[in-house]
Amino acid sequence: MGKNSKLMSVVTVSALALALVSCSGEKPSPQDAAASLAEGLARLDVSASAFTAGTASDANTELERIMEGMGALRPDVSVAGVETDQEDDATATARLAYAWDLNGDSAADWTYETKAPMQRAEDDTWLVEFSPALVLETLVPGERLTHSTIQPPRAGILDRTGQPMVQPRPVLRIGIDKANLPEGQAAASAAAMAQMVGLDPAAYTAQVEASGPEAFVEAIIQRAEADGPATDEGIAAIPGAAALADTRDLAPTRTFARALLGNVGEATAEVIESSEGRLSPGDQTGLSGLQQQYDQQLSGAPSVTVNAAREDGLFRHVFTSAPQEGTPLRTTLDPRLQALAETVLEEEPSASAIVAIQPSTGEILTVANGPGSEGQQTALLGQYPPGSTFKIAASLALLRQGSTPDAAVQCPAEVTVDGRKFSNVPGYPAAATGTVPLRTAFANSCNTAFINARDTVSQQDLAAAAADLGIGVDAPMGVPGYFGSVPESADGTAHAASMIGQGEVLVSPLALAVAAASVGKGERVTPFLVPGAAAAGETPASGTALASPSATAGSPAPGAPAAGSITAAEAASLRDMMRAVVADGGAAMLLDVPGEPVLAKTGTAEFGSETPPRTHAWVVALQGDLTVAVFVSEGELGSTSGGPLMKAFLAGAAG
Repeated sequence: MGKNSKLMSVVTVSALALALVSCSGEKPSPQDAAASLAEGLARLDVSASAFTAGTASDANTELERIMEGMGALRPDVSVAGVETDQEDDATATARLAYAWDLNGDSAADWTYETKAPMQRAEDDTWLVEFSPALVLETLVPGERLTHSTIQPPRAGILDRTGQPMVQPRPVLRIGIDKANLPEGQAAASAAAMAQMVGLDPAAYTAQVEASGPEAFVEAIIQRAEADGPATDEGIAAIPGAAALADTRDLAPTRTFARALLGNVGEATAEVIESSEGRLSPGDQTGLSGLQQQYDQQLSGAPSVTVNAAREDGLFRHVFTSAPQEGTPLRTTLDPRLQALAETVLEEEPSASAIVAIQPSTGEILTVANGPGSEGQQTALLGQYPPGSTFKIAASLALLRQGSTPDAAVQCPAEVTVDGRKFSNVPGYPAAATGTVPLRTAFANSCNTAFINARDTVSQQDLAAAAADLGIGVDAPMGVPGYFGSVPESADGTAHAASMIGQGEVLVSPLALAVAAASVGKGERVTPFLVPGAAAAGETPASGTALASPSATAGSPAPGAPAAGSITAAEAASLRDMMRAVVADGGAAMLLDVPGEPVLAKTGTAEFGSETPPRTHAWVVALQGDLTVAVFVSEGELGSTSGGPLMKAFLAGAAG
């Protein structure tokens, strides 16, 4: 959006002669004086220099006035050369090289030179005459520099096929148009508008009353096709209310991948200040999610015009930079599966998430958060105990100690460790207690069988097995994510709790989906959402690097963590046991899902201090080349709360 900087007058200041003193202890040189001058001009502070007329404060005030209209933009100033008069060694001329980065891309796009005449004083210090021409050679007394920007169209965020998910869509800017507001009606109309759209009536009323008589005071931006909160009838009933047609960069629906994609809006004062001159008031910028993380890539670089402005309001152009269009951001999201996941979760009142990954490639297909997450990124950043879903890692550790799916294990009704009693979930089938195969204990999620194996599997063994499945192993996905944490040392009850995914073991829905995907692929999967993120040098913890939009979806990122040491045989045994969960255990509801056989693991994790404690519900599933993790923050059992959601998602994905 283009903006014209308001032109402000500047009082003409008589030329000042600045005395610049060499920092060395030897006789000052004109080169020393020129270097000091360049440094002072760059930081708008020449107070360290002496001068022959006026004060250092006068010089700094004049510099500030000349540069005031440039906002946070500052030039780099260096000495291009110093020429001494051959006939009069008491005079010299310094050439100053200016380099401006006007559009925030770290490259100088406006360069020029100015000249600084210098004279040597009786005490051998070099004096420089100060004038606006030191800042820009064509600048005359009474003028100052101002700048304005015009942003190019914002690039889109693309799905895995290269189609835009975020693009300009019609909206209505709804608010009070004071030009059409009847006299004395401001407060009543503002309060009615605020009540209709859900704003604080007092704050919005104050904003309307403080605005100018011709102002349009925006209350809300609403999709053109939306049926609320502002309605045609409601707007028509409020004197002075109006709805102005406009466009905004939006996803297909209001909820579509909202926490992931983020939103675009007018730059706040804080964002403008931190942009180092890249943004100006009124600019549109990414405010959250991928829109914020990749803002510079998506927004490109604006066209910047620099003017020399006079006191009477007239101005002349002195430089204009060309705009640079933004580059689209390619992701691996599957829009159909993303929309399906959000539909599946739309009735869940607590925080919830569905993450889907393609094991063969590591592509993240779905990052869905339910409405109970209240805008938080539960899917990628949530930190929760995994409960019995962690028995996938515990089983891998047991396999490495010589167990097999058919090996006999002991599954009593309860077991006591250092005075703490552990038991199976209420309703655990009696037929699956006693001496049973590991497969049966896994299928029915026998807590006591896995706790009884604590002397066979050390905490270090457990952490290593989890890491080989990707739990606790950071990956450069192109977006921040939490990959989980498993303590490498724990004793007694802490180790016992770790065996069943409690205690200090934490995962996110993302981390659990990665673990299941690793079982499906037969090696540790490195997930990614933005192709090429690792090649671009992204740090997993911050996810701030810009990814190449030309990278091919489906190609694992170069520089990703080395594959874990899970073997094909180990993965096959885990898949065998995960199929038993569906065929004979707690995920029987998935048995009739159309398509390839479903493999799964359910889990319930206790949290909080209530009696009985509240529980998280988990389900992970494998079906062909699709891995899905379902999480419900406040559920019952994984099978009863997460199971129906998983079934709905897999059935929808198959259809």
